[in-house]
Amino acid sequence: MRMEENRARRVVDALRARGVDARMEKAGVYQFGLWIKITEGREAIWDTDGSAGLEAQVMRNGVLVGFVPTIPGSEDFDEAQVVDAISRTDYDQPIATQRRTAPAPAAPLPPEGGVFRRFLDGFRYRG
Repeated sequence: MRMEENRARRVVDALRARGVDARMEKAGVYQFGLWIKITEGREAIWDTDGSAGLEAQVMRNGVLVGFVPTIPGSEDFDEAQVVDAISRTDYDQPIATQRRTAPAPAAPLPPEGGVFRRFLDGFRYRG
């Protein structure tokens, strides 16, 4: 699923509201995805390649240590379904799986960029 900038920003905000340490990943010119901090120094880079479905690479120190295969049907997911799918991902194995239900939300994290968010993003969007 090709992630456009404002959609990526809204998904990051929703994940941070659930306590997931997420940020928008700029992979190239007009190419956006999501960066998720995982345990043990790992990070998941979601959907930066512009493919049809939702998938991720799991990295540690710049080395690929696992991946999330394309989630079936994800090319038609709305933002809430994307947030749910990312929240339900279990990264414990090299080939990640989806839990039946998402874990309970943690304490919300502040929005990425704080009060300077619109300034840092160049005032390209509303609110």
